[in-house]
Parts: sequence; C-alpha cells; structure tokens
Amino acid sequence: MTRAAVLSAGSWGTTFAKVLADAGTDVALYARRPELAASITADRENADYLPGVRLPDRVRATADPAEALAGADVVVLSIPSQTLRENLTAWTPLLPPDATLLSLIKGIELGSTRRMSEVVCDVTGAGPDRVAVLSGPNLAREIADQQPAATVIACTDTARAAALQAACHTRYFRPYTNPDVVGCELGGAVKNVIALAAGMAEGLGFGDNTRASLITRGLAETSRLGLALGADPLTFAGLAGLGDLVATCSSPLSRNRTFGEQIGRGASVAEVVAGTRQTAEGVKSCRSVLDLARAHGVDVPITEAVVRVCHEGETAADMVREIMGREAKSE
Repeated sequence: MTRAAVLSAGSWGTTFAKVLADAGTDVALYARRPELAASITADRENADYLPGVRLPDRVRATADPAEALAGADVVVLSIPSQTLRENLTAWTPLLPPDATLLSLIKGIELGSTRRMSEVVCDVTGAGPDRVAVLSGPNLAREIADQQPAATVIACTDTARAAALQAACHTRYFRPYTNPDVVGCELGGAVKNVIALAAGMAEGLGFGDNTRASLITRGLAETSRLGLALGADPLTFAGLAGLGDLVATCSSPLSRNRTFGEQIGRGASVAEVVAGTRQTAEGVKSCRSVLDLARAHGVDVPITEAVVRVCHEGETAADMVREIMGREAKSE
C-alpha cells in the first residue's frame, strides 16, 4: 500500500490528497495551523479552502510535519513557489530517504531562476530521478467535485512516474506520464503569467479574440523559452502546455486570471494582494520568468508587459497598447 504525505492543506493540496485517497493511497495531509488540522479531522472537510467537499477516510490531517512524513513513500509539495526553499530546508531532515518527491508547484524561484524540481534537488540533495512534477489543466475545485480531468506526471525515471500514475489514477482524474520535466515545469510557470494578461484584458472589457490571441502568442513565448532550455516542443502542445494555458486563461476559478481581471478593472496590485487569500503565482514569478528568458536571449513580450504592470506601475490599458504597437513581423 502506498503512503503519501501532502505538505500543504490549501485548495490544491487538499484536492490532491483526496485524489490520492480515492485512488487507494493512504494520505497524511499537513496543515500549518493546528486548528485547521483539527477541523479537518473532526469534520472530514477543509472548510477554509474546499467547503462542502467530504474528504475520504484515508486522509488524516496533522499539524506536525514529522508525523505527516513518517513512513511516506511519496512526499507531495504544494506550497507557494517563493516559500519552497525555506520550508523544504526545515523539512529535509524529516524526509524518508527513498521517498519520491512530487512537486505540484508552478513557479520559478526569484533570484536563482531555478525551476521547482531544481530547488528540490538543491535543498534535499536528491537526484533528479527521485523528483517528479505534476502539471496540467487542474483547477482544484472542479477536481474536488470529481469533474473529469487529465494531468501529466513528469519524471526522468519512467518507473517512478508510472508508480505515481498508479497512485493517483481515479475514475475522474487521469494522469499521463512524460519524461520532459523541463517542459512541464515551464508550461506550468509561464501560463500563470499569461493568465494575468488574459485577466487584465477581460477586466478591460475585451472578448474572445483578445483572449485567444494572448493564449496563442503566450504559447509561442513559452515554447521559445522551453526550446532554449532543452524541452521537448511536443510538450507544449499537450496537457502541461496548451491544456493548462487554456484552462488558466479562461476560467474564473483561476487565481491568476482573476487577479489580472481586477487589475484590468482599475485596482492596484497592492489592493488585489490585500484582498486575495490564496497565492497568484504569476505575480511574483513573472519577474523570474523574465530573468530566465533574458539570460537565454529569448523574446517574451507578454511576460515583459506583465512585469511592467505588476512591478513598475504601468496600467493594463497601456500594456495592451504597447503589445499591439509592436513592430509587425512573421509569425
């Protein structure tokens, strides 16, 4: 029997704990706040992040990371990207030595421009074959409600990827495997930035043509960056590329799209942050994505525009004018 520790009881971590349990995996769900862990245990529900969703009996909650990690075959990381290094440094002494480390995190580390799997290897000393990532069009609430969805598990060790696939395959959640860790992680990180732009366009009152244009050109700059880093171009045509990008740019359940929409309607970044409970990864990661692209000489105009709005005071309306005013060229 597979045992998993899910580190974070936010909406996606709790949802994935449910998926694992529904697939027959025993799950220890770590909640930072003891009162939340106690509430989940007593009510079989995470009322803070997934109200109305009953959690399977295979899920047990704890506020003690050592208890959560004891005997785990799979350690699932589902925390904000910019907190991964600090938290994982504290958790590393508690990690079972042979456990698979699975990242659900979609971001690029500020300063180092490392992907999340690279941060995991750097902090824990684990080899790349022990680290996997999960990415795809995975809006937490829909999956928690058991609406059909697919995802990608990427790992350089194909046997480890297959074991993870079996551990989370349910009648409503279909995982595929892919050895392209670089492509899957970049697709997940950059789509958050493009979704911010799509949300801004929505907030400005623009329609489907604008959103489709942003999705398509956003996919182009994601693919350019991926190719420069050695990713498989086919990855960006799949679930971890186009699939995730479409869902995140289109759904009102998307944190990044919703964040961008409020900016498009005239709110400041500080105002939206103050009123947002959960992390919109693209707001911080847009800077690290841009730094990564510049380091490899890759043109990412949408990402550049999002950075200007989120961190340099440019308005969403000015962003659109600048993108549309760029020099005409071949696709």
